[in-house]
This record gives sequence, C-alpha cells and structure tokens, in this order.
Amino acid sequence: MTSEHTTKDHSKSGQATSVKTPLWRKFLPVSILFAGLVLAWLFGAVDYLSFETLRENRDILQNFVADNPVLSVATFMAGYAIAVALSLPVGSILTIVGGFLFGAWLGTGYVVIAATFGATVVYLAARYAFYDLMRAKAGSAIRKMEAGFAENAFSYLMVLRLVPLFPFWLVNLVPALLGVKFRSFVVGTAVGIIPGTFVYVSIGDGLGALFDQGKTPDLGIIFEPRILTPIIGLAVLAMIPVAYKKFRNRNSGANTR
Repeated sequence: MTSEHTTKDHSKSGQATSVKTPLWRKFLPVSILFAGLVLAWLFGAVDYLSFETLRENRDILQNFVADNPVLSVATFMAGYAIAVALSLPVGSILTIVGGFLFGAWLGTGYVVIAATFGATVVYLAARYAFYDLMRAKAGSAIRKMEAGFAENAFSYLMVLRLVPLFPFWLVNLVPALLGVKFRSFVVGTAVGIIPGTFVYVSIGDGLGALFDQGKTPDLGIIFEPRILTPIIGLAVLAMIPVAYKKFRNRNSGANTR
C-alpha cells in the first residue's frame, strides 16, 4: 500500500512539474509594457517633455516641490520609472528635470533609484517572456556568448551603462536574454548609470540660470572630451577583472601543457 501511494505521488508530482506556463501569461508583462508605449506615443506624452514646457511652468513646478516635498519626489520617481519601463526616449530631459527640481545630489539619487527600478521591470518582463524561448532556439555561438557574459556580468554591464553608445532600453533587454542574474543586473545598472546621471542632473541644477539667459542645455555635452574621457576611464577600469581572468586562465592553461 505504501509503494502504491508512493507511485501515485510520484506520478502526480511528475505531472505537476511537466505543466508549462501558458504563452499568453509569459507574454502578458511585455504586452502591457508595449501597450503602454503605444498609448504614450498616441497621446503625445513625449511632446509634453520639452525645455519650452519646463520654462513655461518653472514657477508652478518649483512651488509644488516647495509645498509638497514628499509628494513631489514620489511623483517624479514614479513618472521616471514608468518612462524607463515603457522605453520612452526622454531619459536625458527627465534627468535634467531631476536636477532642476531637487538639486545635483538629491536629484542624482532619485534618478538612479527610479531608473534602476524601471530598467528592472523591463529586464524581468523580457526574461520571463523570452529567455526560455531563446535558450531553446540558441545555437552554440549564442550559448558561448551567454556563458561569457554571465561569467563577467557585472563588468560588462558597467561598461554598457557607462559608455553612452547603446540605447538604455537595449541594455535592459540584452542581459535578460543572456541570462544575467537579477542581482548583477540591478547592482551593475545602479552603479553604472551614476556618472552619466550626475552630468545631466548637474546641468539641470543650473537650468534656471540658462533660462534667465534665454538658453537651453546641450544634451550632447556628455560626448565632449572633458566629460567622456573620465567616463571611458571608468569603463576601462571595469574591464580590468575580465582581462585579469582571461590572463590567468591563459597562463594556467599554458602551465598544464
């Protein structure tokens, strides 16, 4: 009788583990984000975020922050996180707004937290929807790239976040498809975006003076040599552990011959 019960239990557990998540449920989070992106474009949400709009409403915004310090921070961070989660191309101007409303140091902190949260939403949605499918279809080259990326995930993420060559939304997706661990993604994102964030937030901190002069900021300032050179230097430092691992593995392989 015991063996009969055991057999039944095993068969039930086998059936339970064989049940796969329905495709519609896997793609639901991604579908929600995509629908939000389409609605944002249809309703012109991106058009509202401009320096002209900010200039016209500067007193209203600054008074709102002064009268509602907690609510203003919560509203800004929620809006920033949603914009990142929907992959809207407004990160630079929103970061400048953070400096304009809250100053360089607080603005940097709020932006880093909100951007990391929004990026993590995209990462989790993409990983949930596409990772298993990609692994099933992936060839040996993709698997080798996945293994190499996962082994040095933090260093690679730091480089991708530090050097502004790739769109922010793309760097949210690729680690999810390559199986980067959750902790590595979150920490690599949060740390890696700090330098660039501080540059734009600092611009926002002095935005009032530019408005008084009838000027607007140059969003391409991060590509100027005086700004980009130290950031590239940080990216090179982030790659030192990867280079050291490869050097050590090569030497150990040579010694075993």
